[in-house]
Amino acid sequence: MFVQSAKFISSHQRDLSRISIYGQEANPSTWKMAHMNIAIRGLEANLGKSYADTFFDDQHPSLKADFIMANPPFNLSDWGQPALTGDVRWQYGVPPSGNANFAWMQHMIHHLSPKGKIGLVLANGALSSQSGTEGDIRKAIIEADLVEGIIALPNQLFYSTGIPVSLWFLSREKKQPGKTLFIDARSMGEMVSRKVRELRPEEDIAKIADTFHAFQNGTLADEKGFCAVVTTEEIAKQDYILTPGRFVGIADQEDDGEPFEEKMNRLTTELSDLFKKGHELENSIREKLSSIGFCVKDN
Repeated sequence: MFVQSAKFISSHQRDLSRISIYGQEANPSTWKMAHMNIAIRGLEANLGKSYADTFFDDQHPSLKADFIMANPPFNLSDWGQPALTGDVRWQYGVPPSGNANFAWMQHMIHHLSPKGKIGLVLANGALSSQSGTEGDIRKAIIEADLVEGIIALPNQLFYSTGIPVSLWFLSREKKQPGKTLFIDARSMGEMVSRKVRELRPEEDIAKIADTFHAFQNGTLADEKGFCAVVTTEEIAKQDYILTPGRFVGIADQEDDGEPFEEKMNRLTTELSDLFKKGHELENSIREKLSSIGFCVKDN
């Protein structure tokens, strides 16, 4: 993320020397690899004095960042909540002991500057879960007008897991106060292998980015099945559940011009042919099994 951010800044002709990079990592191997990855690209970063657990040993306790990006472990259980119930970071409620999703989020909000923004990847359960205190925390964060946008992504985007995830964009200075953008991008991307899907930069990512910019500029029109601008009051009517599908709806299907009666006659004829072929295949299998001394018993 740091390297891609540096490339993004350079591509927009901004001065990299004015950017300060901070990070933290608990895994020693990953921490060392991050140092190496940044160094070979000529970047400077403060990744903490050592690898450390974010919740128990915050390496940047006084940091207030303008931009925060993270892809934390999804649905992490046993993260140490009993020892942290009085932590100053839990401004919107103590996260449940069985899931760290809203602990990560509140840790980031705590470190956000007065004009800061967050881009966060979370499992979809965080959009609607009511387990423990999660529903109340999500409601409080929404009521604080921090949620600028939610993007539902397609599954199979990660090598390590095939579960679908969502992007959360939070901001202390929303350009559209009292409103949240929802984008349903689950149908986007293309399979680049049997198990991995990728979003196409010039098609999918560009469309999502353009949609977000149009929302921030106040020029976005809702697109059924893809995007919708929703007020906090409308979100409250949905019990503060943030699943994009609830708000964007289903895209209209293009009328193929075939009259309903004709379409039904055609489809039922095709179905009848399929049933016939199915019976023929069943009889063929029975005969082959019978020829080698086996039979299929009917229930």
